[in-house]
Amino acid sequence: MMALLIFRFVTLILVALSMGIAFCHTLELPAKMQYDGALYVRIQNSLYVAFGPPNIGALIEVGAILAAIALTILVRKRRPAFPFTLAGTIFLLLAFPVVFFLFTEPANTVIRQATPQSVPANWMQLRSQWEYSHAARFCLQLIGFSLLLLSVLRETPINHTRDRLTSEQMQLTRE
Repeated sequence: MMALLIFRFVTLILVALSMGIAFCHTLELPAKMQYDGALYVRIQNSLYVAFGPPNIGALIEVGAILAAIALTILVRKRRPAFPFTLAGTIFLLLAFPVVFFLFTEPANTVIRQATPQSVPANWMQLRSQWEYSHAARFCLQLIGFSLLLLSVLRETPINHTRDRLTSEQMQLTRE
């Protein structure tokens, strides 16, 4: 039981960190949509190095997905938690790898090759694709995280022993 609680905690932390990365990108979206091509390429190729492989951002993202999948397997026989955990993991899998590899990574691949002096002709389309795919990923991750959290809350007892004792004691004093 304690091992499952610890595993759930670690999974929620990894998912929250991964979601935080996408949330950062989403918060930056309005400003970055105003940048010219040279500035956009410069920022993409300098500011976000730690977000991708082989750095910490990629490890967190993959770790969150693997932990969520493992958690789904671990709680498969726990009916109150399983449907929420499964749904949460599905939303996380939609964010990564589906949205990431269909939309984000193709833009990354082109922008990584660019320099402020050689901006791709379709940089505005790539910018929109990259920025809005991260906003979509954040929304999917937020839903996934919320469902994982609900799976834990669903199994949390409403009445604790301390609360029951207090209620019982109150009833005895009324009699």
